[in-house]
Amino acid sequence: MKIKERLLQLLREEDYKPSKIEEIMDMLHIDYNQRKILEATLKEMEKEGLVFKTKRGKYALPERLGLVRGRIDGHPRGYGFLIPEEQGIKDIFIPISGMNGAMDGDLVLVRVIEGAEGKSQEGEVVKILKRANTTIVGTYEKNKNFGFVIPDNKKIHQDVFIPKGEDKGAKTGMKVVVRITKWPEGRRSPEGEIIEVLGYKGDPGIDVKSILRSYDIPETFPKEVLKEAEELPEEIPEKEKKRRVDLTKLKFVTIDGEDAKDLDDAVYVERLPNGNYLLYVSIADVSHYVKEGTNLDKEALRRGCSVYFLDRVIPMLPPKLSNGICSLNPGEERLSLTVKMEINTRGEIVDHDIFESIIESKERMTYTSVYKILEENDEELIKRYSHLVEDFKLMKELALVLLEKRKRRGSVDFDFPEAKVIVDEKGRPVDIVKVERNIAHKIIEEFMLAANETVAEHMHWLNVPFVYRIHEHPDIEKLLAFNKFIHNLGYHIKGVEGGEIHPKALQDLIRQVRGKSEQKVVETLLLRSLKRARYSPEDIGHYALAAKYYTHFTSPIRRYPDLVIHRIIKEYINGKLTEKRQRHYNRILEDIAARASERERAAEAAEREIEELKKVEYMADKVGNVYKGIISNVTSYGFFVELDNTVEGLVDVASLEDDYYVFDPERYVLVGERTKKVYSIGKEVYVKVAHVDVDNREIDFVLVEEDS
Repeated sequence: MKIKERLLQLLREEDYKPSKIEEIMDMLHIDYNQRKILEATLKEMEKEGLVFKTKRGKYALPERLGLVRGRIDGHPRGYGFLIPEEQGIKDIFIPISGMNGAMDGDLVLVRVIEGAEGKSQEGEVVKILKRANTTIVGTYEKNKNFGFVIPDNKKIHQDVFIPKGEDKGAKTGMKVVVRITKWPEGRRSPEGEIIEVLGYKGDPGIDVKSILRSYDIPETFPKEVLKEAEELPEEIPEKEKKRRVDLTKLKFVTIDGEDAKDLDDAVYVERLPNGNYLLYVSIADVSHYVKEGTNLDKEALRRGCSVYFLDRVIPMLPPKLSNGICSLNPGEERLSLTVKMEINTRGEIVDHDIFESIIESKERMTYTSVYKILEENDEELIKRYSHLVEDFKLMKELALVLLEKRKRRGSVDFDFPEAKVIVDEKGRPVDIVKVERNIAHKIIEEFMLAANETVAEHMHWLNVPFVYRIHEHPDIEKLLAFNKFIHNLGYHIKGVEGGEIHPKALQDLIRQVRGKSEQKVVETLLLRSLKRARYSPEDIGHYALAAKYYTHFTSPIRRYPDLVIHRIIKEYINGKLTEKRQRHYNRILEDIAARASERERAAEAAEREIEELKKVEYMADKVGNVYKGIISNVTSYGFFVELDNTVEGLVDVASLEDDYYVFDPERYVLVGERTKKVYSIGKEVYVKVAHVDVDNREIDFVLVEEDS
């Protein structure tokens, strides 16, 4: 057993008391010549927050000392909340005096101080384990002998002091990136040096660039990475072709969005004589080109995933790979990793095989064109793709069979209305259009889900190191609070009182609200009540999909975990997954999974923030316009209204001049004291755009009477 494991075992013992290193050595029977190893292990565990060293030099588990590990959620006024890592512990309020230099997003240990009766728990930060913001994006203000940066992130309430000579020539009003050189202490602000000047606030593209920098998303590739990409051969060697299964004669197609250039999955379906379906899912073999430890590999791990926003993509891999030699472009022979599945009429996978292959996509199809062929009988498209029409019909048939199987087992499918912001060449928003998911999306979605599950189960039973996509069971307290909320809307989660909620109960709730005016708020709050899916070397299943085994195998061009598991699969197939290699993967996979989960969250947050910014920008010249909308949420200070184009704004309770309105927290409604008029979630209203604040991403509406 490793020293770390022995230490944790000792510290967890009931009769263990905080002890010094010499006492721990005695308890574990560790020789004096191993003291340095023990000291280094304890130091590492202290950094991770697994153990805590008291002022007297004694070691104990943080939880035994009343300490809670978690992340700080900052507030513009300087205080914050600890969001505990451990489930079941409520958020802890941290007053300004208890922040002790911690900033928004920092991983910390907090000592809990019992709050006054009826109040939430308070705490103080006793140790900062990991800083979230080594760099900060903000607006520079120059003084005579120094300057300071006002952070874009409003949750960081202190400006960053910039000493003379550390401003990189920035001028007042410019957006900059500052590296923190001294962390805040007491009343002293953080100090830093400007490492990049982005440009003047308001210049085209600076708004988006600032958001990307704040999430550490690089727009360009280092020279050594591009050089490695350029040196990769474009032609597939004959030797490589011969050792793979040749699938070039099969009618593989790719089905993607109109703008997609990184085509990493191709599909083909045929019906077997026994009535079953034979589904081929072939995925770009990126691991053939991106070898472990190369500059390309290190940069892909650093990025974690590709980032998609507006009309742009920031790829995980240089364009030569992502749009070129790896992309399954039509008419080009490509290396791939194929999952072949025999599926019966109940959607059950009765046989499968995973192997290295070579394919040639016959057509680059779009979701729109496949939808028009299948649902609108578009004569022109049917004629153009006559050689594939029957294939598409069979794909639809199989997709619906697979979807029905998932529904039977209780898979939860959210259906949020999506919108796309259309921008001009200068990045200015010119329109917002709704994006509808159709049968073509469902075909690809179901086929990818089937491939991911098949690969995950296959590798699970081989009992080798692997990266799974997991989704843990929800925290029952959060679901009880959510159930209380939806009770006011006339809904209820079956079996919630029992403490163990089957995903079928959530699926049933979503079915009930679908198409109703309250659908969005119910689905949004339900999603927030669930845990986040993440990557892990431990296979514990995927709750929302009601799947025992799940992974991400189908997008190695744009997701790093997929690339890593392709390597593992290929090493296993080729008899190269030796015990030494398995030990190697056991060492690195936990860090890779954590890094990939973190970068995925950063990418999603950046995409969401850019979309919100452009929606507010779009509404900036619409002040005075009147729109019909639906009340999407009600609070004590007013209610939010969502327009048909998915833009959301606030109607302040103070602007409701016909009565004095009181918030009813039980029913989530505002009620007029005199008129008894009720404003509730789902109610249709007409609103006028009163004010738009682009900097703070805020839109204010005022109500107007329907007849006016």
